[in-house]
Amino acid sequence: MSRIDPSKLTLTEKVVQINRVAKVVKGGRRFTFSALVVVGDGQGHVGVGVGKAGEVPESIRKGTEDAKKHLIKVPFLGTTIPHEVHAEHTASRVMLKPASQGTGVIAGGAIRAVITAAGIHDVLSKVYGSSNPVNATRAAIDALSQLRTAGQISAARGKRVRIRVGGQQEKEAHHG
Repeated sequence: MSRIDPSKLTLTEKVVQINRVAKVVKGGRRFTFSALVVVGDGQGHVGVGVGKAGEVPESIRKGTEDAKKHLIKVPFLGTTIPHEVHAEHTASRVMLKPASQGTGVIAGGAIRAVITAAGIHDVLSKVYGSSNPVNATRAAIDALSQLRTAGQISAARGKRVRIRVGGQQEKEAHHG
């Protein structure tokens, strides 16, 4: 899969979580911060990154840079996703399901940030197992990267795509 160049996109960033971590040393506690950041252009490009540093702004900057390095392209079907998809990352399992137009984004905090950054307007989601934001967002990215359009699947199989509208065959396209 080719890497997406973030400099050609107008990306918005959303900080999902900031975590303060304490390390106990001889002189007391030493604090560092980790930031979970989601970046997206609302046009199908989205990425998640984690940054760690001694100060919050620096950890957010590092998280944004990491997210830009891990951008993926998400296929759409109108305002929703092409098909239902399941993915897991460590103890978090995520299910994303297409929804009819006007449903909105039915998703919890961390997953909602990923879905809205990608530009998906109608989707149903559920997180099973651990709802840890880092693992849940990574599972959501895994799920979105598994999505394929009918055209992509037909091209891989060397088949024709028949699109039906209102129960009638409208057109036939050949991919491959």
